[in-house]
Amino acid sequence: MDESFTNIPSSHFVGSVPAVISEDKKTANPPEVPGANLQIFPPNTNNGQGYQTIGGPSGNADDGGPQPTNNWKGVFSINSYTQYFNVDTDVVINRLISSLYPTTGDFVSKIDANPDLYGLVWISTTLVFVIASLGNCATYLMNSKGNPNITWAFDVNYVNVAAGSIYGYALIVPLGYYFLLQYLGASVSLVRFWCLWGYSLFIFILTSFLLLIPLEFLRWIIILVAGAASASFVSLNLKNYVQTADTMIVVVSAFVLQMGLSIFIKMWFFP
Repeated sequence: MDESFTNIPSSHFVGSVPAVISEDKKTANPPEVPGANLQIFPPNTNNGQGYQTIGGPSGNADDGGPQPTNNWKGVFSINSYTQYFNVDTDVVINRLISSLYPTTGDFVSKIDANPDLYGLVWISTTLVFVIASLGNCATYLMNSKGNPNITWAFDVNYVNVAAGSIYGYALIVPLGYYFLLQYLGASVSLVRFWCLWGYSLFIFILTSFLLLIPLEFLRWIIILVAGAASASFVSLNLKNYVQTADTMIVVVSAFVLQMGLSIFIKMWFFP
């Protein structure tokens, strides 16, 4: 009986201590974990891809990361322009106020570190609907002043003309000056030009409400003052990119174009 009990393996008993394995045997055959993969912690939340594998590609264009803007694939990617909409309310309000003080000419230095396209989109869109709606109201007030019994109808075509003229001006004119100054050897930025011209249109939003006054001579005074302020804002800030007196024609032409836009708004939408 005693010999039979001694032959039972002690490793099956609860609380038994396993045999000691030598270091040579332990290192000779290390345990392999299938599918083991080291990961970085904390997860990279900048591009929304969660945990990133060590040594793996991060921010790949095919995985939805930000596209580089130094190639054509990045130019046509929406993710490349998200940084230009990363502005808060205080920054936008400060730039709107600066656009109403054209004599300083320091707007370019304010936006140098962080130019935005939010102002261009928001101001242009607001101006389109403001001049289209208030232009119809002003036409009604002027017509009813001369003849209260006149028949008047809302002109929906104002919206089409406003969208084509404002969006076209805010996009094409800065693009033209960008290529012109690059041809003249100046170091310019297209995004900064779009930002500059976009904020220059803000004064016309405020002016449109004053143009509801049914007095023609007062309307002309208001629009000419607003046009001169907006034109001075653009030309004085554009002057920072002009190096010689021979290229001052660029500044003068920008002033004339901005005045032309103000006169167009008055004659087409507030006749």
